[in-house]
Formats: sequence, structure tokens, C-alpha cells
Amino acid sequence: MITLKAIKHAETILKKHILRTPLLFSDTFSKMFHADIYLKLENMQKTGSFKIRGATYKLHRIAKKAAAKGVIAASAGNHAQGVALAAGSLNIPSTIVMPETVSIAKQEATSAYGGKVVIHGQNIGESLEKAKEIAADGMIFIHPYDDEDVITGQGTIGLEVLNQIHDPDLVVVPVGGGGLIAGIASAVKELKPGTKIIGVQAEACPSAAKARLNRGPVCGDVQPSIADGINVGKIGDISYDILERLVDDVVLVNEEYIAAAMLLLLERKKILAEGAGAVCLAALMNRSILPPRGGKVVLLVSGGNVDSQLLGRIVAKGLLQHGRIMRFRICLDDRPGALAELLSHVAKAKANVMTINHTRNIRGIPLGRVYIDFELETRGANHIREVTDYLNSVGYRIDRPEE
Repeated sequence: MITLKAIKHAETILKKHILRTPLLFSDTFSKMFHADIYLKLENMQKTGSFKIRGATYKLHRIAKKAAAKGVIAASAGNHAQGVALAAGSLNIPSTIVMPETVSIAKQEATSAYGGKVVIHGQNIGESLEKAKEIAADGMIFIHPYDDEDVITGQGTIGLEVLNQIHDPDLVVVPVGGGGLIAGIASAVKELKPGTKIIGVQAEACPSAAKARLNRGPVCGDVQPSIADGINVGKIGDISYDILERLVDDVVLVNEEYIAAAMLLLLERKKILAEGAGAVCLAALMNRSILPPRGGKVVLLVSGGNVDSQLLGRIVAKGLLQHGRIMRFRICLDDRPGALAELLSHVAKAKANVMTINHTRNIRGIPLGRVYIDFELETRGANHIREVTDYLNSVGYRIDRPEE
């Protein structure tokens, strides 16, 4: 049973070990969605994620028991780093089983926090089974979300939010295994029962949404998602019971909107959010959630641990998806000055050239002609149409537009 008393107890313990993260009002998003939008920035937490809260509280609860043989966990990133750092602060040995697909950066970060990394399995499910197998030798297994102490620790976010803003109308929370939303809902609904709590999942892994339809946790297919932090195939049993009682709704967002939300947070607010941390904004963008007009809405940015290579691909995908990049091909006469003339027209259309590629030697192109592949920076979909119409009007034929 997750009680308000337990969450307040967790808060007193965690004060010395974690950060009280900011609650940032966004004028930009408030105007965009016609409500007062606040961002709870757990991406600024130690280890870059909220996971340190539950891990630290759990380890304080079991410190004496765990001191001898240590603790073990399974994670693809955030839980791993949270357990490793919390265990290290208490001089408790920690082992973290991570799937083979985990990035080297996350492996190195976990090791740097003091965790012994074991690589096993193609997914987090296989890593969890391996961790439980190792735990049979005496280590204490720390579940990433289906654990009352872990959920209680995460619930301290709810207390912080209510201390930072008076009477929020809506709190929006990412959902994977359900521990985060279970903890927050347990705190918020006890103190402010009129506040709505809505969870957000990636369409690639709708485990909580399916559980609500089936009236119980079920195993589902896990498709790849940039919101890998919430890519959990089955919601926890403890989490599900709380979610059913206290959470008002669970909605879904697709990959395009998640990427777009990450880009929007980065561009407009200079906030680096991982995919799981951006899904709440994505749900407003795709209108899965319609915030109460003029109401107070809190979006939880749950983490900011995103690999630099993935970030580059996500930014590029978001730019292309929302008309900030235009790609197309034009066939030109292969003569001096032809490209310069075309570029002058591109400049008149107020588009910025990012890349140009000449292609001469391919089947189907006439002698004396050349394909020019362009990538332009544009202001949006309307600007792409303006560029297209203008180039057509001055005699160019865009052979392969991509919007």
C-alpha cells in the first residue's frame, strides 16, 4: 500500500541525496495550448532522470540487509544509473544487467557511478530474467518499477509539484512500467483529489493502455521506440492497481510526435529531453490531451539521457517531419552558370541551402544533363509550398519533392 505518510517519509530521507528539480512556466507552450503550461524538469535530476528517487529510497530501506552481498538490477539506462549511484553513496556493491543493445555511453555512465555492468539479453525482459537468476546467490534484486519502496520514492515528485504550484488542474506523466505515475498519483490524488492525472505512452508499446482494456496487466509486443525509457512490455502489478484507482486516462503518441516534441523542447526552451521525457508535450501536440482552457497543466519531463548520435537523427527527423527541411531533385543543363542561376532563385525564395549533390552517371539521365539533389532549410510546410511554387513559376521542374 502506497500511503501519503510513506511518501512524506521518503521525502525527508531523499532531501539530502537528490535535487529539488525546477518547475518551469513556459510562456511559449502556454500560448500554444491556451493553458498555463509548467514543465517539471526531472531531466535536471542527478543521473539525468527521476529514477534516482526510487532507487535511493529503496536502498536506504534495505541498506543493512544489502551491505553484505550487494544489490542487483536490470536496466537499459536510467534505473541502472540510479541504482549504481545510490548504492555507491551507501557503500553497497551493485551489479547491473544491461541488454546487448544498450549504448556504450550508458554502460560507461553506469560503471562511472560504481556499478558492475553485466551485458546479457537482446531486450530488457531477458536482462531482468538474468538479474533474477544472479540474485538467487544472495544479492537483493531491485525492480525498476514494480516495488512499493521504489514507487514511494517516485511519489516525492508529486509532493514537490504541489509545493511549487497551487492547485494544478492536470498533471501529465510518462508511463512505462507504471511506477512513476503510480507514485505521483498516490501523492497528488490524496492531497488534491480534483487534480486530473493522465499518463502517456508510446504507440510502439501501449502496455498500460492495453492493461486498462483487459482489466489487468498483459504482455504485449514491444516495437522499437525513441522513447526507450518507457518501452516496457508489461505494466507492473502494483502499478496497475494504483493506476486503475487514481489515474484518469492513458493516451498514446507516435514516434513522429515524440521526435517533434524533443525538437520543440530543445529549440524553444533549450531543454534536452529523452524520448520518454518528451511524450507529455507530444500528447498535447497531437491533441490526445486537450488541456483545460486557462487551466494549470504540469508536464513531467522525466529524463534527459539521450545518446548524442540518436539526438542528431531525432533532430533531423523532427525538422523534416515538420517542414523545416525540404529535399528535392531538379534536372539541369550541365553547363557553366546553370547551378548559379538556380541558386539565385533559391535565395529569392528565402530558403537556406544545407547540402547539394551532383549526379551525372546514372541510368536514364540524358547526356548534357545533371541531377541536382538539394536539402534546404525552410520555415515550415507553407514555406516549402512557396519554394515549390516559385521554382515551378520560373521554369524549374521539381522531380522528387519530399515534404
